[in-house]
Amino acid sequence: MSDVRVSTATSVAPQPEPARARWRAPRIPLVFTAAVLLLACAAPFQLVPFHTFQLAMAMIYAVTLLGLNLLVGHTGQISLGHGAFFAVGAYTAAIAMHQWGTPYFATIPLAAAVTVVLGFALGIPALRLRGLYLALVTMSIAIFLVPLLKRFDGLTGGSMGLGVDKPVPPAWTGLAEDQWLYFLALATTALSFVLVAGMLRSRVGRALHAVRDNETAAEVLGVNLAHYKTLAFAWSALLAGVAGCVYTWVIAFVSPDSFALTLSITLLAGLVVGGLGTTWGPVLGGLFVMFVPSLAQDVNQAAPGVIFGLLIIAVMYLAPQGLAGLATRWAHWLGHRVRKGRTHAY
Repeated sequence: MSDVRVSTATSVAPQPEPARARWRAPRIPLVFTAAVLLLACAAPFQLVPFHTFQLAMAMIYAVTLLGLNLLVGHTGQISLGHGAFFAVGAYTAAIAMHQWGTPYFATIPLAAAVTVVLGFALGIPALRLRGLYLALVTMSIAIFLVPLLKRFDGLTGGSMGLGVDKPVPPAWTGLAEDQWLYFLALATTALSFVLVAGMLRSRVGRALHAVRDNETAAEVLGVNLAHYKTLAFAWSALLAGVAGCVYTWVIAFVSPDSFALTLSITLLAGLVVGGLGTTWGPVLGGLFVMFVPSLAQDVNQAAPGVIFGLLIIAVMYLAPQGLAGLATRWAHWLGHRVRKGRTHAY
């Protein structure tokens, strides 16, 4: 009887999958990321200056959405005033360059310092608010910032705005002005994504996710809600400020009307379309924010907002988890098909 049992157990034991048939999924993101970086580095040498400028702006928006994603997607806090932090970073760089003659590389830490303080200051009262109340408070910041910028015309240029000189590429690079600005935006974007990815893999990232999933359970487990909520607001504002600084380099001009409430709403819509809480959501959202409004205006100049809204509805209907979620589902489907094909082959 014991021999029969041993034989039966041996016959039903699962056989190990052949080594050549295993699907090495963990390497796919690294290969894909390397391919994207390679294409991004080659793009300014293949595109006309205007398209290079558009891609640089898309990367700037991607950094802004990266900060918004850290707050909304990974911490679960709502913000309808993220464009205000973007504007503060842009104006900090413009004022420093125009009024004080600050070198443009030195404006990044300056813009980051100003916006991180503002983000931390906003995070403190936001501790007692959530949901619609928090959304209204953040939206009010974006509303009163525009008239505030127009009021101090001696510092901000008022309604006329401020113009600055664009960064000049070093002679040793051999790059044109648009290419140099593009690579500055690309370097800022890559460094921002690396830093945020490292933070999300750390204890801080796990704490932020715990706050997002269940605040009560996170507090029971020892997570300091006040600390991590204010930290999320501060980091989110810092990234928006850095993006605003690079925006000033690329545009070489800032005006209050460029940072109206519609910018904050468009940024939030772009993040939702790209994919909340995903790695590539801010990149896809940045491309959406940059290119979709211009394409909608090309289709019908009389109603670009209607076309833009319809495109958002269509994306949300076809991809409820955003474009990044849709791409992930396609990747899983493709991986399943490849695994199935390799299993049959061996």
